[in-house]
Amino acid sequence: MKKEPKTITRRKFLDTSVKATLLSTVAISGFPTIIPASVIGKNPPSDKINIGQIGFGRIGSSHDLPETLPYDVARVVAVADWDSNRVAKGKAYIENFYTKKTGSPGYVNVKTYADYHEIIADKSIDAVIISTPDHWHAQPAIEAALAGKDIYVQKPTSLTIKEGQMLRDVVNRKKVILQVGTQQRAMPQFRIAAELVRNGRIGKLETIKIGLPGDPAGPVYPEMPVPANLNYHEWLGSTPEVFYTENRVHPQNSLSDRPGWLRCEQFGAGMITGWGQHHFDSAAWGMDTELTGPISIEAVADFPKHGLWDVHGDFMAKAVYENGMVMLTSGGYPNGIRYEGTEGWIFVTRGAYTASASDPVSIQRSAKALDASDPKILTSEIKDNEIHLYKIDNQHGNWLDCIKSRKEPISPVEKGHRACTVCLITHTAMKLGRKLTWDPKAENFGKDAEANKFLSRPQRAPYGTDNIKM
Repeated sequence: MKKEPKTITRRKFLDTSVKATLLSTVAISGFPTIIPASVIGKNPPSDKINIGQIGFGRIGSSHDLPETLPYDVARVVAVADWDSNRVAKGKAYIENFYTKKTGSPGYVNVKTYADYHEIIADKSIDAVIISTPDHWHAQPAIEAALAGKDIYVQKPTSLTIKEGQMLRDVVNRKKVILQVGTQQRAMPQFRIAAELVRNGRIGKLETIKIGLPGDPAGPVYPEMPVPANLNYHEWLGSTPEVFYTENRVHPQNSLSDRPGWLRCEQFGAGMITGWGQHHFDSAAWGMDTELTGPISIEAVADFPKHGLWDVHGDFMAKAVYENGMVMLTSGGYPNGIRYEGTEGWIFVTRGAYTASASDPVSIQRSAKALDASDPKILTSEIKDNEIHLYKIDNQHGNWLDCIKSRKEPISPVEKGHRACTVCLITHTAMKLGRKLTWDPKAENFGKDAEANKFLSRPQRAPYGTDNIKM
């Protein structure tokens, strides 16, 4: 790949409208407004990375594909989804993009599959993007790694600690490049905040406060006939058989609206894993705890007592680390991360960015992307002999670069697994309603048998990571 443009400097970032910067570098919907310099020009076909898109819904259509397709080194050649309507829309989306980009209607004939296993079995496909519901993240990622394919997987990395461990072990054994979709690492303000904290600009870091909303409860929805275009049995995967209703799955007439499965514990854990992995990952960057975790966790949470949607609502969680740092997480804080040290504080958030218009986050409460107790903290330059963190312009572009170079991407499997672990043990503490001791080396709750039951989930055969032939 050609060299990417230089990352924006701290001073230039601070002197520029944050909103304009974010909206120009990240496409919220449709195609990106700025194409990186590295994607301009032509590469020989032998240099192309042939990619299969697994899942074409809200995130695939508004984020993963728009962030990947413009790169000239990438060629998306296949799409799979359990919903045949979405397969057809994915094929049209990809082919239309290439037609506009190349001026050639026949540039690529995208293969379509009802079963993602056919993408994994296709030896002409080098890599996969996994943009599926949360309960379909770990299994295809493990299967793709076993097939030697490089992987971009959306967060959360897994639904359980056990699945995350399995994925990490296979990725490391097969030496494939896996990038987790924690794209806050590509947003300059999160790196700037982490560098300032790591280099002592607010003194000794003591407390981290993370603002993370919960989800509202919903009504009871009636059973509905399964649409002819949806293979609902396969879509459920390793989770239990339950009746179909549209608000349990995804909207049939929209790719952009927030799907109902995000609010069902059967398929995930709610916002603690949805946005939680983003914020816990970014916080760990500044805390220098990316490869470890807390030693204790406690949480209280409200859970709906009726209705279809049963993930957590309002909550408060406290994690304590071995060096004494305390991390507090609650919807009562402004959405983002506040680092508090002995000599000041830094607050960082996405600003006006949302993954989609239906995200349950108040833009008004998240408008200022980077702030500090003293403005001079933010203009402090990091010297050559100080800590400089991994710097990129685009999460998907970094993944493609690393596929070529075989270097570690910015969000590799171990760091993704560790950030996801914080989400999952916090959810366990929510469910049990008591303080838990966590061993980040053994990755368990010690002798707490009740808590250790949450390290895995029962899986409906023949689906699930327990049924993969390793």
